[in-house]
Amino acid sequence: MSNEQDRPTFEIPVSSTDPQKEDEKPKTNGDVKGKGKDESDEPEMSEEDLQLKGELEMLVQRLREPDTNLYLPALESLRTLIKTSTSSMTSVPKPLKFLRPHFEELQKIREGWDVGLKAERALLASILSVLAMTYSDTGKRDTLHYSLISEVNEEDPGSWGHEYVRHLAAELGEEYNARFVAEVETSEIKLNEKPQDREYPVEDLRALGMELVDFFLKHNAEADAVDLLLELEVIEWLIPKVDEKTWPRVCQYMVGCVPLLMPPDDRAFLRTAAEIYAAHGRYPEALALAIRMNDRELVRIYYAAPKNLIMKKQLSYLLARALVPISWVHTPEDAEKEGEGPAPEQSEDLLACLGNVQLSQHFKNFGKAVGVHEPRSVDSVYKTHLETEKTNYNVDSARNNLAATFVNAFVNAGFSNDKLMVDADEGQSWIYKNKDHGMMSAAASVGMSMIWDSEAGLDAIDKYSYSSEEHIKAGALLAMGILHAGVRTDPDVAFALLEDHVDSKSSPLKIAAMNGLAIAYVGSCRQDVTEKLVPHVMEDSNSMEVVCMAALGLGFVHVGSGDGEVASNILQVMMEKSPEDLESPWVIFMCLALGLVFLGTQDASEATVETLRTIDHPIANVAQILVDVCSYAGTGNVLKIQDMLYICSEHAAPPKKSDASETETPAGSPESSPIDAEGDISMSANAVMGIALVAMGEEVGAEMALRQFQHLMTYGDPIIRKTVPLALGLISASNPQMGIMDTLSKYSHDSDLDVACNAVLAMGLIGAGTNNARLAQMLRGLAVYYHKEANVHFIVRVAQQGLVHMGKGTIGLNPFFNDGQIMSRPAMAGLLALLVSFTDAKNFVLSKHHWMLYWLSTAMYPQFFITLDENLEEKAVTVRVGQAVNTVGLAGTRHGISGFQTHQTPVRIGTGERAELATNEYFPYQTVLEGLVILKKNEQYDAED
Repeated sequence: MSNEQDRPTFEIPVSSTDPQKEDEKPKTNGDVKGKGKDESDEPEMSEEDLQLKGELEMLVQRLREPDTNLYLPALESLRTLIKTSTSSMTSVPKPLKFLRPHFEELQKIREGWDVGLKAERALLASILSVLAMTYSDTGKRDTLHYSLISEVNEEDPGSWGHEYVRHLAAELGEEYNARFVAEVETSEIKLNEKPQDREYPVEDLRALGMELVDFFLKHNAEADAVDLLLELEVIEWLIPKVDEKTWPRVCQYMVGCVPLLMPPDDRAFLRTAAEIYAAHGRYPEALALAIRMNDRELVRIYYAAPKNLIMKKQLSYLLARALVPISWVHTPEDAEKEGEGPAPEQSEDLLACLGNVQLSQHFKNFGKAVGVHEPRSVDSVYKTHLETEKTNYNVDSARNNLAATFVNAFVNAGFSNDKLMVDADEGQSWIYKNKDHGMMSAAASVGMSMIWDSEAGLDAIDKYSYSSEEHIKAGALLAMGILHAGVRTDPDVAFALLEDHVDSKSSPLKIAAMNGLAIAYVGSCRQDVTEKLVPHVMEDSNSMEVVCMAALGLGFVHVGSGDGEVASNILQVMMEKSPEDLESPWVIFMCLALGLVFLGTQDASEATVETLRTIDHPIANVAQILVDVCSYAGTGNVLKIQDMLYICSEHAAPPKKSDASETETPAGSPESSPIDAEGDISMSANAVMGIALVAMGEEVGAEMALRQFQHLMTYGDPIIRKTVPLALGLISASNPQMGIMDTLSKYSHDSDLDVACNAVLAMGLIGAGTNNARLAQMLRGLAVYYHKEANVHFIVRVAQQGLVHMGKGTIGLNPFFNDGQIMSRPAMAGLLALLVSFTDAKNFVLSKHHWMLYWLSTAMYPQFFITLDENLEEKAVTVRVGQAVNTVGLAGTRHGISGFQTHQTPVRIGTGERAELATNEYFPYQTVLEGLVILKKNEQYDAED
């Protein structure tokens, strides 16, 4: 025993010789100074340490005595010495160090005591629990065991110190996992070594856990409290435990953990955080989480909770930004209950806020405030005078006129004053400088220039809707939908003007009306719109183009709803169509429509995926991928990303050089390779897109995905290389990160023009609405480089120079808002539709269907921060705008922004930026300062103070 006492704590002998041999001690003492010396040798110990060691051994000796009256005083002395000891951050407290060799003996002493010594046994168990922290872990979890059997109710675990509580929490989590999750990490040896009598009731484990949670919350360890309750699977028990001091950090940490959790824990965290927010009167934060979960019932509850009408208007702005269906919070039944709710005129005010009716006016005021309200010409965007050499392309050609149409529409979007189309005389003449389908895109550009301005836009579009030219009329119908993207007006003008044309015999008019309805009512879940589109999906006599566009319209209208009836209608058509019909390039949009219905719904799509497995055609595999990745969009789900990487790793088989009978082997036959058919190759393209779609909701996952894209670009098949730039554009929309920008710049010079074309589009997407000078310079170079390649040059002009300067730098495409916490499903629908079309750009955008670029209108939203007073009038206040800083889990009160500048509202808030009020003269009704925020005057404010 004496040799055991002399053994150094936490030290492993450096030689294989027996450390207990006395004849080896002189060798150690004679070593070089500080080398190989036993730190616990008595000559090395100070007099204080020797005295403490002797005192502890004396107390242990008393516990060996037969006199039971000595036990309790000795144990209390031990407890006092342990609790009052001090040590550095890197060393073990000396009482624990000196008592460690006696651990097994103390265990035997306690077992030998009579059960009548209840207090003595309990106190010794508490001491053993603390001492077990320094004892080698054999899988028995002694700290937890002795804590549970101590039965000393007055002994608070926190009284032994923070490190003890952390250690106890760790063993508690291990015990729970070993019993209920059967973790692989728990080896069979450790399980066998665990005594059979150490089986604890779940209630005891959770009761002890709640004691530890109380300690954590009182000592600024909110993250530890959350982690422990996650281990114990009772995160909802946290709600009554938090108070005014702890709830902000608790909620911030819980929301930050969500991308790292698997279902159902992720939703449990969001739901618990939302309840905590609501319990403390933070309804905007609670409603934001309800929107994120896409939970209709929670949205209704949190929207109805506040009695303050001003707060209700603020919540209405948040719902309008997310384009949550108005029917979720305001139904005809609500209108009948006016006696219980707001007055009729107040209800109208709320409907105006819910419908984003004033968005156009606010945006124009913002444009005037930042000096970009005046129309900008196409030439000023191109800046051809800065190009390094003269090009020979014909500036008056129809192709370049078409490019100018799109650039003019995107650059002047929302300001209702561009000189090319809105002006009556210029517009009429410019349309006829385009050919056929170009006229359709030119007429539709009026809707883009006047987007969100329903009243003025109707007058501007109306004159084109009576044109004798079919394509111009079709463009006017599409413009009607674009005009109402993101706004819900009363009366319902868009539906009234478009519904009849959905049944038109003219294919261009029918498709334009369908897409107009899809854009105008994206995410609305409107039943009357559904009833107009479903017959055209089911109609056998319709062409595949019409059928698939009708299906995509349903996908837009019901995006993220998980509507089983809509999904079953689309599935039925896919099962009934002939193999020849399913070979159409348009079918990819039907697959996308199915995915959009389940966007962000996670496991709600499982039944649909199983049904797709029964369809014996390669396109069903593509549909499975799109439904799967759409379901987990923005979640960062690692398992789904791994599945997509596995699909991408399968290489396409080289074409067979045999006779025609062999080359025409059906794709679904047993002889065919897993990826040797066009449908299977398309699987790889959509799997690449799926990686970006799933990863883009979480910062670390997105960064890891960028690495995978580099590998795919190096080793992937041509279809994968063509899709990687599109995925990069999706994962960083309106966020021109330097690394991605340089990577896409390299891909834009690729020898494969399909890769180059998609890289050019992606550069436009990442720079959309940023006026990024570096990107603009790259574009001018690319315009010269590709001046002989009509398709790529068209995309350079349109997608890059139009998108980068979108809204003159005030409109973005990023689908995440509210400080990046909420994914806008309508925005994601428009982005995905365009990117899917670019997986086969030659058949779509680069052919006659360039109007598909207008799908981006569902993702376009002003990047502004406008402050309003309680009468909803714009109010200029001083704010600071800087780069957002992640403060989750950091100690103390941290600033949420860095490198800030001070401005007067309204101001531009770009992706990755955050705003704060510079003074406390006003209090905001919501914490996240972006979009439209209502302020309350601080009556206590004193400017001098």
